[in-house]
Amino acid sequence: MASEQKTSKTMNIILWIAQVMLSIGFIWAASMKLFQPADKLAEMWAWTAGNVTLVKLTGVLDLLAGIGLVFPALLHIQPKLTIYAAFGTIALMIAASIFHISRGEASQIGINIFFGIIAVFIIWGRLKKVPLVTKAK
Repeated sequence: MASEQKTSKTMNIILWIAQVMLSIGFIWAASMKLFQPADKLAEMWAWTAGNVTLVKLTGVLDLLAGIGLVFPALLHIQPKLTIYAAFGTIALMIAASIFHISRGEASQIGINIFFGIIAVFIIWGRLKKVPLVTKAK
């Protein structure tokens, strides 16, 4: 029993690290896409040139993912939203991968695959190993 509790606590810590790291990655990307001038973005990411609306849209989606992966669970308010954010992350990473492949930028999808795998881990962990609970009133 004590070993099981220790394993659960360790898994919870690992899941929190994954959630926070993924969240930081998304919030960083969102801040770049939402606040950097278009010409600076085009220097970093070729796909952003001429796609201001797409850049802003993906920035908002990145921000929502970053917030959703941590805050509902942290605040114990509708923690299932963290799991939904992880599902949304997978959808976003699939869409980003398809976009890059369609532009001949398949070499650029490594981060999308990595983020997607982390999101799958979060979903698995939060549904099967250490489920999130709503704060008791």
